[in-house]
Amino acid sequence: MLIARGSDVIVNMKIKNTPAAVYQALHLIHERHRRKYRGNPGSGQMCCMWSTYNPPDVIEGTKPFCDIEAAFGISIDEKYAMRLYDMDLYEAAGMIVEMMRNEERKRLTANNRKEDKQ
Repeated sequence: MLIARGSDVIVNMKIKNTPAAVYQALHLIHERHRRKYRGNPGSGQMCCMWSTYNPPDVIEGTKPFCDIEAAFGISIDEKYAMRLYDMDLYEAAGMIVEMMRNEERKRLTANNRKEDKQ
């Protein structure tokens, strides 16, 4: 797994869709966003990437989720955003692995359909 860490960005170069690799990358994203808010410093809760005193009304499309989408090549809709928000990092890593596999299946299916039409 190769991840370039910049001051504002974590860029996916190639993250394997294994729980350990996803957890490692997710942990980096979590640490970056968690530092902005006071809370349990050892907490592995996804919700700690946002203010727990004044949480956003809508979490879909917020910077932590945008970073997660970019790092793992997935799309997070409102339903998944709410589920991920309530998970710890290990649970979230498992869910993201499934989302990555689903995205890959969609791409393969779309490519197969294109080939069948030709």
